[in-house]
Amino acid sequence: MVPLLMTRRLAAARRFVADLPEDLRARLDVTYAPLMEIRPRAASIDLSDVQGVIFTSANAVAIASRETAARCPAYCVGTQTTEAARHAGWQATCVGGCADALVDTLLSRMPLGPLVHLRGAHGRGAIADRLSDAGLPCRVQVVYDQALLPLSDAARRLVGAQSSVIVPLFSPRTARHFASLWEDAGNLHLIALSKAVAEPLECLNFKTLHVSEAADSKAMAQAVRDAAQRVSRLEGSAGAE
Repeated sequence: MVPLLMTRRLAAARRFVADLPEDLRARLDVTYAPLMEIRPRAASIDLSDVQGVIFTSANAVAIASRETAARCPAYCVGTQTTEAARHAGWQATCVGGCADALVDTLLSRMPLGPLVHLRGAHGRGAIADRLSDAGLPCRVQVVYDQALLPLSDAARRLVGAQSSVIVPLFSPRTARHFASLWEDAGNLHLIALSKAVAEPLECLNFKTLHVSEAADSKAMAQAVRDAAQRVSRLEGSAGAE
């Protein structure tokens, strides 16, 4: 069995593992150790002054869908966020896989505004400012906080055992937090969702660092499979010596 350490939010981590191919799941020994917790903010969401919303995470979709009955057009980043919004009744359209793609697409289409970006306290891409500066009015409403958590004892024991461990990381903030927790990551095979996620990990003394070919779950799953195959070969070679 190949150790897999999942540090993303528990529900998202379990969903990612559940969606892995069955043959791959059977080879993995999964430890869940979330480094971030979503905490909704107690604030009303008023959409009466906007023509559409921007969602860059499924977390915002879930919170907005609980807090308001309105279902206006929703411009979303990524297929997972788009599917969550559609399931919740929003008129959802996927407009790219990252903040830059969303901004470029909206500015090329120029939908009716103003818009509101419903997001977490820690965001990237300055989406609302860039849209507003280009002539598409957009404001921000923060609907949740992303609280950082300490590493669990189970995760520390796993890494301390010095066997090879695969660690997928999905956000730059989680990656920065993860990097701050280790002095030596020499037995870790790190997988980053994007170059932005990989950047804070480069200071670590890791075993390997791989950047996913695409910023989506399918590509991350393939990266986990590739890493598991590498670990199996390495462990097999070591056992044969």
